[in-house]
Amino acid sequence: MPNRTSGAMIASGAEGVERVTALLGGAQVFRRPPKTPLDAHDMLSDGMPSAALVRLFGNLGILQRSPSLEKAVGMSLRTFQRRKDTPTKPLSQEQGGRAWKFAEILAKATEVFGSQDEAERWLDRPAMGLDQRRPIDLLTTPAGVEMVEDFLTRLEYGVYA
Repeated sequence: MPNRTSGAMIASGAEGVERVTALLGGAQVFRRPPKTPLDAHDMLSDGMPSAALVRLFGNLGILQRSPSLEKAVGMSLRTFQRRKDTPTKPLSQEQGGRAWKFAEILAKATEVFGSQDEAERWLDRPAMGLDQRRPIDLLTTPAGVEMVEDFLTRLEYGVYA
């Protein structure tokens, strides 16, 4: 069983951090891409480059057009467009943390469902195990994020109820 504590990172260990970093642009975006959860913490504390969010959005298919994406990452479309024009400007800790968490969940869902396309579809559809709520809509609060993470872990291990 995975090591699950309240608020624990879903992408635990170096492998999870590498998957998340790749969604955020990897070495093309980060001077020193984070390799461990502690590296990720330090990078987020210092301010993740705006280019990472731009790359994350650019890597999306189905969800790129979802209005819920703005709420999930805590940034309006207008603010995102301003960030796009200043790719080296760091995101706030809040913005970077929400973008990192979204990328973590997307990486985990991709692992569980076998493809990013299927993971995005799952995030955008009502889920029985989440009281028919769309997982992406729950990413607006820490409690909702935890519910989505827990549900993904249950799906990974075949525990649907």
